[in-house]
Amino acid sequence: MGSLGEMQSMATNIFSAYASMAASMMLFRSIANDIIPDPVKSFFYNSFGPFFKHLIDRFFNNKPNHITLVIEEQSGMLRNQIYDAAEIYLRTKINPDSDRLKATKSSKQSNITLSIVKDQEIVDHFENFELKWQFVLVEPEGDRRKHESEKRLFELTFDKSNKDTVVNDYLPLVLSRAKEIKETDRPVKLFTTDSPFDSDDDDDGNRYWGCVNLDHPVTFDKLAMDPSLKLSVIEDLDRFLRRKEYYKKVGKAWKRGYLLYGPPGTGKSSLVAAMANYLKFDVYDLELSSIYSNSELRRTLLCTNNKSIIVIEDIDCSAQMHNREGDSDDDSEKDDSSDKLTLSGVLNLVDGLWSTCGDERIIIFTTNHKEKLDPALLRPGRMDMHIHMGYCTPEGFDVLAFNYLGINDQPRLVLEIKELIREIEITPAEIAEHLMRNEDVDHALEGVIDLLKQKMEEKNRTIVEKEAKENKTVEDGEKKEEKNSVIVEKEATKNKTDVDGDENTETNEKKKNGTFRRMLRNLRRNKRKMI
Repeated sequence: MGSLGEMQSMATNIFSAYASMAASMMLFRSIANDIIPDPVKSFFYNSFGPFFKHLIDRFFNNKPNHITLVIEEQSGMLRNQIYDAAEIYLRTKINPDSDRLKATKSSKQSNITLSIVKDQEIVDHFENFELKWQFVLVEPEGDRRKHESEKRLFELTFDKSNKDTVVNDYLPLVLSRAKEIKETDRPVKLFTTDSPFDSDDDDDGNRYWGCVNLDHPVTFDKLAMDPSLKLSVIEDLDRFLRRKEYYKKVGKAWKRGYLLYGPPGTGKSSLVAAMANYLKFDVYDLELSSIYSNSELRRTLLCTNNKSIIVIEDIDCSAQMHNREGDSDDDSEKDDSSDKLTLSGVLNLVDGLWSTCGDERIIIFTTNHKEKLDPALLRPGRMDMHIHMGYCTPEGFDVLAFNYLGINDQPRLVLEIKELIREIEITPAEIAEHLMRNEDVDHALEGVIDLLKQKMEEKNRTIVEKEAKENKTVEDGEKKEEKNSVIVEKEATKNKTDVDGDENTETNEKKKNGTFRRMLRNLRRNKRKMI
């Protein structure tokens, strides 16, 4: 019993001492937070924090069965994808009760980004166990401070028994979630070889391409094109996205080709932007005039990313792409080694061996004159869908009227415009320009009516001039035919005269011959009489 009493007394003393020490430490912490400057606190924490943390974890937290994965920002010369993914993923796991966060926003970002700060912990749960993330900054020591920057890393701590689950399931989940978040938040970008823009924070740029954000607001809803054609394009894009395994099954590269053709101002470039916004694909604007050889073209396109749209605008303006009569249809197999840019080099990137270097890509050619293109460009399997961007239709005007004037109904002026559009060839760009000239709805519509009537007069004038020209051509033809008839008649008369003259000559000759024969008979008769 005495022994038990001594043990109880010792336990009481230990508990009292622990309580007293804990109270003293809490009081000291409160005073320190109020009195000690932040730089001094940071110095002591960086210098002695890891040591005391190790002691506490060793003797009080009892973590012999835990393992910590160190995820550094750099992996050799390259960035560590797991670090980048964790940085994005942990933004969604920040505790609402956090009292210290980092807020950032670059000139190319549309929203403010919140992230954890140094030594802050985030607790996550996966399946039936707990994981702890901690953001760590390691300062270089000694002389290395002059040449090295601080090292950033994440420490992921969990029970050793869950190591395989973390490596095989949890970290791939972090990568996948981060990719989804990045795809959702990341703006669509426009890349070009013609102007060396600076690359963004995600290091999407390289020495072949420069990029800017594609802030084009157009969507399929705002496109003034035929509704049935618009729907077929959307359905074709959706079908392309979900058929990755199908393309693999049939042995084709996962790509799609579109040829957009039609007069200028019919919305070809707007359709490209609408596709990019719909798919969330980056756009690579390829200027063939800045490419001088097939090998340079290959290097340039190999630096493009997956999930992208490669656009070659006004391809008919390139001398190499014009119609060539008598050439073989199998163009992608020849002249590819030439030191200059050739049609076969472009075709090899469209459906040759080099077209397989990348997935989920869309290739778009635009032209104002489809008839000028080489037939090799139009062969099935290269441009899968030919989209005619024609003149404005009544349905297209409904879209324009809603976009620019907010008109949903069909007032008299709108009906008059739609009737005129059925008779007049006018581009959506021309109508949009006039709709923007006046904020008043009626005045804007009247301006469009005046434009259409002016075009109607020009059309009628052109028809009249054409008919007059045709009539003049017919009259000239009739006069020429009449003149030819007169000439023919004269020739016939002359020929008849010549024939008649020949006949008279022949008759006279016959008469002379008859007279001579009679004279000869008379001489013979007189000679016999004399004998």
